[in-house]
Amino acid sequence: MWSAMPRLAAGCMSACVWAASALAQGEGGALLRVASADLCADAWIIELADRNSVIALSWQVDAPVSAAPDWARALPRASSDAERLIALSPDLAVFGPGGPGRAAPVLDAAGIDMLTLEWGEDFDTIRASARATGAALGRQAEAEAWLADLDTRLAALTRRAEARGWQPSVFYLSVTGGTAGGGTLIDAAIRAAGGRNAASEAGASGWTQSDAEWALRVSPDLVVTSYFTDGYRTAGNAGQRHAAFRRLVERHPSVEVPGALWSCTGPGLIEAAEHIADALDALTPEGEG
Repeated sequence: MWSAMPRLAAGCMSACVWAASALAQGEGGALLRVASADLCADAWIIELADRNSVIALSWQVDAPVSAAPDWARALPRASSDAERLIALSPDLAVFGPGGPGRAAPVLDAAGIDMLTLEWGEDFDTIRASARATGAALGRQAEAEAWLADLDTRLAALTRRAEARGWQPSVFYLSVTGGTAGGGTLIDAAIRAAGGRNAASEAGASGWTQSDAEWALRVSPDLVVTSYFTDGYRTAGNAGQRHAAFRRLVERHPSVEVPGALWSCTGPGLIEAAEHIADALDALTPEGEG
């Protein structure tokens, strides 16, 4: 999961979008050639681009935290390396919030347009990214249709929360043992699902390091785990190995949300919220049972 990146990355988005949209059909009216340079950009290109226009996706597309379909995994690989991108010869290179970095002036000199997606960890950022990507690809109508569906799904989650009649507490546990407080995409998904973020209520803000004392601080109605089955394997997977975290998961209802749904603030976040809502619907309300 990517951590908070400087908001400076969002600064070039508008200029990049309008420059790219002018080339939405590529040279001489041909189909736009699009390359994605990282995992965050992959998600939006897969969601909104014309499949035939995508010439490369990032080197992360085969990672356990990528939700790329089979057709996407068969494409050439790209990164923020200027030499590699120039060799691919796209009309448009799309980057996540980290941007192209030192490659930017080289790509600009090569006549390659660039789109850098906005940093943020909420549904407003998702809306901005959808519109920016749609504009850069010349697929504004597709982006607006996707956003209309997003709003429909968020409204459905609100109705489900109201019908539930109570607001369960939800604690997020990463395989590393970290959790997520207010101001994170996890918090946004929990709240959209109709839950209360137990870590935020216990004082966490942003992303936290592994701390087994969380198992003593919280008594949630639901534990949401992630990256336990489809994440990167490291020696520091305390969330999976530490006895305190294991007891926390074993003694409370839990649900595993696929890491690919929220490795970035991308189109999968609404599906992550729906996974949480499904688990909340299955709980016994307070004072019953």
